[in-house]
Parts: sequence; C-alpha cells; structure tokens
Amino acid sequence: MELRQLEYLIAVADEAGFTRAAERVHVTQSGISAQIRRLERELGVTLFDRGARSVRPTAAGEVAIDHARRVVDEVAVLARAVTLAGDVVQGRLDIGMITAFSGPPLFDALAAFHTAHPVVEIGVVEGRSADLVDQVRVGDLDVALVGVAEEPPTDLESRVLVRDRLMIGVAADHPLARRARVTVADICAHPLISLPVGNGIRAALDRVCTTHDVTADVTLEAGAPDAVAALASRGLGVALLSESSMTTTDELVVMPVVDADVHALLALVWRSEPAPTVRRWLDLAGDLGFSGMS
Repeated sequence: MELRQLEYLIAVADEAGFTRAAERVHVTQSGISAQIRRLERELGVTLFDRGARSVRPTAAGEVAIDHARRVVDEVAVLARAVTLAGDVVQGRLDIGMITAFSGPPLFDALAAFHTAHPVVEIGVVEGRSADLVDQVRVGDLDVALVGVAEEPPTDLESRVLVRDRLMIGVAADHPLARRARVTVADICAHPLISLPVGNGIRAALDRVCTTHDVTADVTLEAGAPDAVAALASRGLGVALLSESSMTTTDELVVMPVVDADVHALLALVWRSEPAPTVRRWLDLAGDLGFSGMS
C-alpha cells in the first residue's frame, strides 16, 4: 500500500468519478484506475461501485476512505513539522502573479532570493487572480500576487500591497471626457472595456455595479491593463482600471469614478504555516518594499 494510492482513493471519492479525480491529481484516468484496482486486490475488497454515471464508495470503501484521510493528514503534519523544525531553505518555490504584471519589487525579490538561496528552484506562472488563489489553496502555488476587490480571501494569509480607487480612461473626444466628474451610473451608460472575469479590477467593477443597482455593459475585454487603455484611447469604449495601472496620455483622458466605494487591491496570498522557503521569501519581499504600499 502506497501513500499515492490513498491520495487517489480520496480524490475518486471526493470527485465521484475517475476522470475528475485524475485531473485533480494530475495523472491519466487509466493510471488512477489501475492504482485503485491494485489497492482493491491488495485489500481483497471492492472499494467503489462503478456506475455508468457516477462512482460511489462501497461500505468497505467508506471505511478505507476514512482511514486514508487520517493517514494522508498525518503524513502532511509530519512533513510540515519536520520542515519547520529544521527551518531548511531548500526545495522549490512556486510563485503566481497576475497576467502582464511588471512591478519591479516582485522581480527584485525573486532575484535577491535566488542569490541568497541558489539551490532553491523557482517557478513563476501568470494567470487570472481567481485561478491563482485557487492554486494557492490546493498547494499548486506557494504564494501568489493577485488582484482582489475590497478584501483578500479570508481563508488565506495575506499582505495588501496596494489599495487603489477605480479610474476610467476615455478618448479625448468621448462624451465623458468633458465631464467634471463621473459616477458609476455615468460609466455604465457607455460600452466598457475591462479585464476578464476572474481579475480583481473586474471583481471590483461587478461589486460596485451591484451596490449602485446598475449593469455594466462590458463590450470588450483585454488581458493586460495597457491593452485595456490602448483600446479606450482609440475610441472603442470606456476603460475601467485601478489608479496605479492607468496612465494619462495625449490620447487618453483619465479621471476617478467619484462614487465607486469599492477598492481594487493588489495582495500577496499564501497558506497558513508556510514552509521556511516561503517565509524567507515573504520576509525578503517585505524588505524590498512590498509592505507599506497600501
């Protein structure tokens, strides 16, 4: 009996099927099926009733799953305790960041960490904030730089780096460019350009619209703030971004949304009781200027 078999057993039970379980543990469906059959042969029982539409644990399977959860949890506790006791900076550090982010402190922190701990492998992935948060929750990422609306996720540890108000950008000949002030209702009366769903600025827009009982007409989406602003400067709509990601140019008139009472946050998020590698990097990121930027 191997630990990975117990992890597969739990995954199949949680996902009620082999296909979704295989996706969760990043193996092929045939691989996870073979391991479960091997475990069944070793135990001498059938662990799952394999129906056409769903997979359900047998009575023996329920007992096995309960014990498997305890074993996997205890192994995780053991590994964490040993790592924390040794406080050894080694292994791998996986960092997530929002798509098209170009803030120097993050890259400076990674470069300084690599210099201080060259044996640690560093991985960096880009993605939507919502996806990055989920990857931190399940352990695929150690820490992520994400955009969120108003408050970071409460189930994760976090450090708010920037707290921004919402801004719009419009072409010089747009009707809103001549306004002394613009409101949420004003901007929602025009086609909007925004980041896709799953990003912090978009979440802030959705929350503001709900608060003011209006509907945003998002007609164009772009994955990077610069692209959102560039589309607006060409008269294709009203760009909605955070203050720190919006830059006034000759082609773009920028102004705040005066009654937008929801802020867009840039934050680092990580799981509680991080490994020494993660704690060392967080300390270093703070030293390089990430903290105190809210």
